[in-house]
Amino acid sequence: MIPNLNIVPFVSVDHMMKLVLKIGVERFLTELASYIEDDFRRWQAFDKTPRVASHSAEGVIELMPTSDGEVYGFKYVNGHPKNMREGRQTVTAFGMLADVHNGYPVLLSEMTILTALRTAAMSALAAKHLAPPGADCMALIGNGAQAEFQALAFKALLGVRKLRFYDIDRAATEKCIRNLAGLGFDMVACATTEEAVEGAGIITTVTADKQYATILTDNMVGSGVHINAVGGDCPGKTELHRDILLRSDIFVEYPPQTRIEGEIQQLAPDHAVTELWQVITGAVPGRRDPAQITLFDSVGFAIEDFSALRYIRDQLISTGLYQELDMLADPDEPRDLFGMLLRAATATKTGHAAL
Repeated sequence: MIPNLNIVPFVSVDHMMKLVLKIGVERFLTELASYIEDDFRRWQAFDKTPRVASHSAEGVIELMPTSDGEVYGFKYVNGHPKNMREGRQTVTAFGMLADVHNGYPVLLSEMTILTALRTAAMSALAAKHLAPPGADCMALIGNGAQAEFQALAFKALLGVRKLRFYDIDRAATEKCIRNLAGLGFDMVACATTEEAVEGAGIITTVTADKQYATILTDNMVGSGVHINAVGGDCPGKTELHRDILLRSDIFVEYPPQTRIEGEIQQLAPDHAVTELWQVITGAVPGRRDPAQITLFDSVGFAIEDFSALRYIRDQLISTGLYQELDMLADPDEPRDLFGMLLRAATATKTGHAAL
């Protein structure tokens, strides 16, 4: 543990990259998925609420809070697809953990990289319970910032080694193939979505445009596949034709949020879905037969970010990859906050005139 309660450990982007590389990307994803799975097994212990979203014409800014009664966590995250045209990230994020019993923060961390990792870990964790056994070929539709993480998570957790890529921007596909070269994949760049899904037991859609889109049409999806729908994650943003949903068994994180943001915003509010935590705990079955189409309608939920922050915090002492932030006021007497300010003024010899 960090010895000084008034000092908050901060994991910067540089520290996060060094931490991931020190652990190894695939091991990191596997261990992170285990943390998420452990927290989903104690689902009932958490406060749960749909994320608080502020929408604009350009994108969305969201806060994602939760608590297990001992630790409180939140993530700030945005989604602005236009940013790419300006040389900026579509998604940026940071997060915090705090001690419920005194309210003191115990971790502040970048979460732009961490969100990409936890999204991929969550996708592969869901597929572990839902994908056809032995599926080793995945179509990746949308080859942006999330794609390589998805590929490595599915390799680490399910043994997927064949990848079929498609993106409307050929340069994005070439970037993925270049980045994943030498990491044990058999990769094919495809000219169309239809070509990409041929022979794939798993289909991952992870596109960014904030619109009702039809990335997959019903005729592209045969029986027995698992669909990992990642890109539809806010109101007015979907990727799948409605007919695919009607043919699929749909699994979600938290229905009150997914019905607002996920693919199922296209369906009636009472359309039957299964909560993934119930599958993970064994309360209900996941994949039941070879012909079943399973769909993970992934929008991302606060408990997954809580798990990711919890995992990062557990790595700090062994790695030392953090810096100390003097973030909390610490007066000699808790009620004398102004006196602390006066003493600081005296110490710097600025006097009352500078206050």
